[in-house]
Amino acid sequence: MSREVIHQIIGMIEDIRAKKPLVHHITNYVTVNDCANIVLAIGASPIMADDIDEVETITSISSALVINIGTLNRRTIESMVAAGKKANELGIPVVLDPVGAGASALRNETTERLLAEVKVTVLRGNMSEIRFTAGLEADTKGVEVSEADQKIGTDEGTQVAQNVARKFGCVVAITGPTDIITDGKRTIYIENGTKHMSNVTGTGCMCSSLVGAFCGVLDGERYSPLIAAAGGVLVMGLSGELAYEATKHLGYGSFRTGIIDAVSKMDGDTLIQKARVYES
Repeated sequence: MSREVIHQIIGMIEDIRAKKPLVHHITNYVTVNDCANIVLAIGASPIMADDIDEVETITSISSALVINIGTLNRRTIESMVAAGKKANELGIPVVLDPVGAGASALRNETTERLLAEVKVTVLRGNMSEIRFTAGLEADTKGVEVSEADQKIGTDEGTQVAQNVARKFGCVVAITGPTDIITDGKRTIYIENGTKHMSNVTGTGCMCSSLVGAFCGVLDGERYSPLIAAAGGVLVMGLSGELAYEATKHLGYGSFRTGIIDAVSKMDGDTLIQKARVYES
């Protein structure tokens, strides 16, 4: 168990709630409300702006940028690139969620363009999406991880994540039964969560939004993007775990609400007692 990582994550949560960083999202219209609410629940402030005429301005006043390609169109692609470049210019962290990469030519082209033109701080996706960014064959099932990729073990998944992290000079977070977060050298594993999260749309998107909130308090000194990514992934997974236990007798609608409740109540004692975080 990595107590040091857990304590750093606790410190970042305290900073988020004290500083309330503004997190700019260019995201999809399926999960935008849940993404906004999950950011509010952890203590940060969301703004959802995707018009090309304002994205650079909004990014410039934000503490982090989250780009999510879940519902792509040509208009928002240009906004994503423009906002990403502005964030790079100003040293603002960028989180990219390549939803469904590998599923269509448009998603593939957009993912490749964003990774080529924007310096990404954290790349978060499922195994199929991250395998696509590695240049490997990815049998993406829509926006879900493929059955074949679900069977990939932690060792192989770690190798994929580390290779992608080195390729793009970023932190990579692959979420799955065991979450893998790496900067190419240091790797963190998280075993919190529940399989039932896949029955609620947007849990991956919400996870990326939480990573954005954590990135919003990076100061270049105390915390690293690796810890920020691990923080978002851990809080999402543990909140899902706690929410399912509290609502399993009710159903998935209550479970969805319960995740946001659990994020809003997340504290140091809960993390110390229930986080399953390991490092190699």
